[in-house]
Amino acid sequence: MSDKKIKSALISVFYKDNLEPIIALLKQHGVKIYSTGGTQKFIEEQGAEVIPVEDLTGYPSIFGGRVKTLHPKVFGGILHRRENEGDVSQAVEFDIPAIDLVIVDLYPFEETVATGAAETDIIEKIDIGGISLIRAAAKNFKDVTIIASRDQYAELEERLRTQNGSTSLEDRRYFAAQAFQVSSHYDTHIFNYFNRTENIPVLKVSENKAKALRYGENPHQAAHFYGDMNEMFDQLNGKELSYNNLVDVDAAVSLIAEFKGETAFAILKHTNACGCATAATVKEAYLKAFAADTTSAFGGVLVTNQNVDLAAAEEMNNLFFEVLIAPSFDEDALTVLKGKKNRILLLQKIDVPGNKQVKTLLNGFIEQYKDLKTESKAEFKIVTKNAPSEYEKDALVFAAKICKHTKSNTIVLSNSDQLFASGVGQTSRVDALRQAIEKAKSFGFDLHGAVMASDAFFPFPDCVEIAHEAGITSVVQPGGSIKDQDSIDYCDANGISMVMTGVRHFKH
Repeated sequence: MSDKKIKSALISVFYKDNLEPIIALLKQHGVKIYSTGGTQKFIEEQGAEVIPVEDLTGYPSIFGGRVKTLHPKVFGGILHRRENEGDVSQAVEFDIPAIDLVIVDLYPFEETVATGAAETDIIEKIDIGGISLIRAAAKNFKDVTIIASRDQYAELEERLRTQNGSTSLEDRRYFAAQAFQVSSHYDTHIFNYFNRTENIPVLKVSENKAKALRYGENPHQAAHFYGDMNEMFDQLNGKELSYNNLVDVDAAVSLIAEFKGETAFAILKHTNACGCATAATVKEAYLKAFAADTTSAFGGVLVTNQNVDLAAAEEMNNLFFEVLIAPSFDEDALTVLKGKKNRILLLQKIDVPGNKQVKTLLNGFIEQYKDLKTESKAEFKIVTKNAPSEYEKDALVFAAKICKHTKSNTIVLSNSDQLFASGVGQTSRVDALRQAIEKAKSFGFDLHGAVMASDAFFPFPDCVEIAHEAGITSVVQPGGSIKDQDSIDYCDANGISMVMTGVRHFKH
């Protein structure tokens, strides 16, 4: 039959919160309960009778609690098939009682790792009995209901209450699927913990927090975000983040992380900075960033690494933008910014965690370490007769930071604290440079004395020639072309300084 009345239950859980209503219902329906240790004591405190598992198995909990439920009378009670005459006969022969409901959760392995605990403590949080009970009960879902997480307590309570202490086959199949998700997620995190040192070339990713998005890149595409957004941000205002918002927010916080110890502000559109600046105050940095492209800033994603005060908020309030990210906000600044109900305000609590990136591709995945390399002045290799001044070196560092986070092929033009313009995602570096020059001039920037950053080497001297004609005096690039000398010779002949980093920053 599809519906099965629960007559017996095994309960052994780490988390006991919100379990009381279930115990009350099981007691009401006369369900025989088996349990262990602290769970047994908790259930007895609810006024329900409990049979200790050690009375069922004839063995006490041994090896410091490592072995409690691993016994044929427990697993036979779960796994024997109720409609199989051979199984039923053997259950009778060996005095194995049927167990219809298993409520069990797992030791908090993932949470223990996150605390930075010692390895001995982490290893003890690898659950053996619990994971085995979950798999056994889920395998025999035709006869057994498995609850593998406290997140499912409410669902079980609702079914017991409305179905007179019974579950349907559809219920049991659903709970089995949830159980295998729990066990799969658990094992993934254990493997990834060990693989931090073993580096086995296997990709294991598991996120059990999913949020449906309004749509994907376009309205006809469905989308979800998997992960814990609340770990990174508190959303203080605005509508739900969209797929495109999330992509831009990721780019924004990655870029602003380059400017630790400075007061920086950036404005992004389609993951590229259309404005970026450093200054003494957030208001000043915002105004300088906005000046780089007052057109593209409309509808953009704004980010700063400092507290947003009232003065900055009043300036930003004049602009229509989608998202503002900051580590903190003054209350009067929030009052101003919350004046637009759809405006998304994110308080950033942590940097983006992890050092790897994963992307679907063709019929598989590609994984790489993040580009965490940022060149400093000390790492510049001066390759021209004319060395850059200290001011120019500062400007080259600034430009290179933005260039690293801009879609290739890219060229960035700036001074030491303000982006003038960038050429973004062009199929040739010459086109990227010409785009940047034209854009800078259209917003009133004088490029005489500006610097140029390139995300990859110059295969020909054409870029330095064009840059020189525009007034640019210093260049940073990775180098590595077989024709590097052609660009160096042009710079030497025309008084331009050039440094090479030896590090390419393609961003596809």
